[in-house]
Amino acid sequence: MALEIRQVAVNAKENNTAHRAHEISVKRLIVRRGQSFQLTLHTNRQFQPDTDTLLFTVETGPRPSEAKGTLCVFGYPTPTDSKVAWTVQVERSNQSSTTVAISSPADASVGSYNLSMRVGSQNALPQPITNLVLLFNPWCAEDWVHLPDEAERQEYVMSEQGLIFRGSESRIGAMDWNFGQFEEDILDICIKLLDMNPKCLRDAAEDFSARCNPIYVGRVVSAMINANDDRGVLAGQWQTPYSGGVAPTHWNGSVDILRQWEKSSCSPVKYGQCWVFAGVMCSVMRCLGIPCRVVTNFDSAHDTDKSLTIDEYYTGYGVRPKDSHDSVWNFHVWVEGWMKRPDLAAGSTYDGWQVLDATPQEKSTGVYCCGPTPVKAILEGHTDLKYDAPFVFAEVNADRVTWKLLKDGSKSRLHTDTRSVGKNISTKAVGRERREDITANYKYPEGSQQERRAFEEAVRGGNGRRPITNGVGPEKPEKPEKPAAVTLMITEESQPVMGQDVVLSLLLRSEQSTPRELSVQLNGQAMRYTGVPDSQVWREEKDVVLQPKKDFKISIRIPFSLYGTKMLDNSSLKVTALVEDKQNPGDCYLAEKNIVLKEPALTVEAPSVCYQHQEAIAEVVFANPLPSTLRNGILTLSGSGLLDHTIVVSVPVLRAEQRMRIKIPFTPYRYGARKLVADFDCNAFRDLKASCNVFVDIMMICPMGP
Repeated sequence: MALEIRQVAVNAKENNTAHRAHEISVKRLIVRRGQSFQLTLHTNRQFQPDTDTLLFTVETGPRPSEAKGTLCVFGYPTPTDSKVAWTVQVERSNQSSTTVAISSPADASVGSYNLSMRVGSQNALPQPITNLVLLFNPWCAEDWVHLPDEAERQEYVMSEQGLIFRGSESRIGAMDWNFGQFEEDILDICIKLLDMNPKCLRDAAEDFSARCNPIYVGRVVSAMINANDDRGVLAGQWQTPYSGGVAPTHWNGSVDILRQWEKSSCSPVKYGQCWVFAGVMCSVMRCLGIPCRVVTNFDSAHDTDKSLTIDEYYTGYGVRPKDSHDSVWNFHVWVEGWMKRPDLAAGSTYDGWQVLDATPQEKSTGVYCCGPTPVKAILEGHTDLKYDAPFVFAEVNADRVTWKLLKDGSKSRLHTDTRSVGKNISTKAVGRERREDITANYKYPEGSQQERRAFEEAVRGGNGRRPITNGVGPEKPEKPEKPAAVTLMITEESQPVMGQDVVLSLLLRSEQSTPRELSVQLNGQAMRYTGVPDSQVWREEKDVVLQPKKDFKISIRIPFSLYGTKMLDNSSLKVTALVEDKQNPGDCYLAEKNIVLKEPALTVEAPSVCYQHQEAIAEVVFANPLPSTLRNGILTLSGSGLLDHTIVVSVPVLRAEQRMRIKIPFTPYRYGARKLVADFDCNAFRDLKASCNVFVDIMMICPMGP
């Protein structure tokens, strides 16, 4: 009697759970490579592996072929010419059903596959079984993305919530970010992102074949998160106006961004800045199965000419001009992806975390993307490696030279700083809502012999050069830097708070034996976080006589009335003091301080335990701290597993010192630890954030008593 297969059960719920994909769906088959999944074949008689013919075919992409690894035929009897190691094994069998375990190789291409079978003859017509999605597998030792530690796998693959750090190196703030990689539609959007990349559009067969390689996939994702060269996800904008979109500070997570991109026929979503690019990239990487974490580098250098030197300029009255090619950002955010690097000469030396940056800064092989660059290579100054190692090294360890621009067009060097770039490199700690400092992964201690050796190695390997003029007039003759005759330091008298005057002090001191007549130029500039000045908000000039070996204190007060509106779309105030010795006009001294203002408190509260499919109530509270009315307020609430779409509430007017309390019902729909994130935006405050943790439990229904 000929074998007939009457029905095939793909066991999506059981397979997806075993493959840690059940959070995405239990209705469709989603599995990880290098790990078996089970099918149940309902038959008219018991299957005989030695005599029956049962062949499976998996294929992905256009023009699938065994040579490219995008087609495989396997089963009973084993095809003699099969080159790709998909396998099938009978688990159990009886008169009415057979359960088989199918395994993909650990280096199979990720993405969408069609699975079909032929029964009774190798020439029989194929019968479709199902479409399945194959993901990278950090739990599989043979997969290049294998991550040995389970706690790290839970954090860097499975966690849908995270923290992104912003601010300044002296005042680090954390914002919650909803990665949402397991929302059911996000997987299809991530696959569409791969399909829309220019390499795929040029040669889809080659692109689908290359998706076996996380190095390739990471580079593609880095390019596709920004829209500079392609139909990528996000358009970048680093200053107002944000017309036709929303300010980058508005976003609380990746889900709305990815959905908007997909629904708009792959038109770029407006707008993103570095933390938004990084947050969305982390979502895509985790969704595809590549371990990923978001990393923030404070005082991050943007080196445009691969010199590993950042040149910064001040005018004679202590103001930063806008037209400088290089810059030092208050912070910059990228991601690290975990993978092996067998493509590099030293092999396993460079395995592990790799820098990937989706923010469009400089082109890499003609495309706006960055990485993957081994973190271990950056530590040692190995900048002769692909991809983009000199640029990443400069971000964390460039030298910094400060110049004074003179009236005749020349410039005078104020000082050289080898220590200030690359501070407090931060990521979320595993399993805890706190910051982990990973600076030691990127650089040896500042000032150590190892750090300087790594810098010199980086200069050699990246063909670094140190320009003298960098496009600005001739330099005054080079003189060795001597100990400063006057020391100066700007300090905060109290924590600066948005809505209040900023109170600082400038402390001057001279260890010389004679009085010093000094001209002091004080300036406050509103700064974009990219280190670019936006506008001047305050200025004072003073002449002082500094007595020998005595402190001289100058009080500084910058009124809210001067800085308030100018800080609305900027991240910090840069306060500078340029001091010139009147008796020796060539002697100049500079102190600067980036002031990050504390924002007023927004709070959101919800029950710590909620139940799946049962309505709960969240409450958002905010008190207007200003003596004036706030207008055009918009409150948004979001959270994967809690809200299937972002809730938006209008708050047209909030009077002086008035408190708002807004209650919002929500119905959790996915089990587990979740986070509710609130955002409040108005005419005086940009996108204040708050969050609370919610555990979603399953409601147990007790049976009725007798």
